[in-house]
Amino acid sequence: MSKSVQEMSMDSDEPPSAYVVERNSFGSKDSSTLIPIPIIDVSLLSSEDEQGKLRSALSSAGCFQAIGHGMSSTYLDKIREVAKHFFALPVEEKQKYARAVNEAEGYGNDRVVSKKQVLDWSYRLSLRVFPKEKRRLSLWPENPSDFGESLVEFSTKVKSMMDHLLRTMARSLNLEEGSFLSQFGEQSSLVARFNFYPPCSRPDLVLGVKPHTDRSGITVLLQDREVEGLQVLVDDKWVNVPTIPDALVVNLGDQMQIMSNGIFKSPMHRVLTNTERLRMSVAMFNEPEPENEIGPVEGLINETRPRLYRNVNNYGDINYRCYQEGKIALETVQIAHNSDKK
Repeated sequence: MSKSVQEMSMDSDEPPSAYVVERNSFGSKDSSTLIPIPIIDVSLLSSEDEQGKLRSALSSAGCFQAIGHGMSSTYLDKIREVAKHFFALPVEEKQKYARAVNEAEGYGNDRVVSKKQVLDWSYRLSLRVFPKEKRRLSLWPENPSDFGESLVEFSTKVKSMMDHLLRTMARSLNLEEGSFLSQFGEQSSLVARFNFYPPCSRPDLVLGVKPHTDRSGITVLLQDREVEGLQVLVDDKWVNVPTIPDALVVNLGDQMQIMSNGIFKSPMHRVLTNTERLRMSVAMFNEPEPENEIGPVEGLINETRPRLYRNVNNYGDINYRCYQEGKIALETVQIAHNSDKK
């Protein structure tokens, strides 16, 4: 049986070829630290200035660091500790929550959907938190004992911030404030993913997460307090997203780019590995109800900006398959416009 990422990391093994990222893939552009990631105070979003900053950040980089969200750095540290506690458990204890072969929920590595797939140097625990009735509590760790309670409380706070951002994003484009939220539906999905990136002997060849755009509408990430690794593609340069202990990284997913008719961007991003230190993060993905048909908001389609995307449902499935096959999912739902036509 082949070794797990955890075992290879502990033994400082040379990563097998299945983990090696080809340098000519769309993830090989230069790195840059000169482009700053915007910082936005969520508590000030009623002001036109901060709304303008939000619109500018989301239509260029597609992401920002959120402060003023009402969660203290002490509280966020507690969430980080809960995650670290779980990942520090013995392998056989974590395996109790292992995901089934064809499912995304639970503990483990990548789901393999393509022979061409390059594997991520990470392992993770994915759990659906909302809608409440979709929770699969058999996959929720009982150790640490406050895991479930902490996850629900944190998810509730993050979801409230996401809804506030979605209303503000609509207002920043002169739309009714429910224009985006209504497409998410009453039963929108919130999935938490605890990511663990162990040290890797060849960070020059292997990534913690391959370059991708998120399938979600909106993603909120609690980064490791000290170890950096997340990079976002801005103006064809990979930009480091610094760790700010009391900030949450917000980035949009493909479904928001579709709903905003391409005004807001779903940024390509990746996670680097390093030889010295392990890194953890907690990502929250908010998606519309899968059966809901989503599409560009009518108020954002006009003669100068024609409709860029067709309406879709179950976009998450399209995105996941494209991601593993190295395709760009948004391109598969784009409407071709012949620019020569008058």
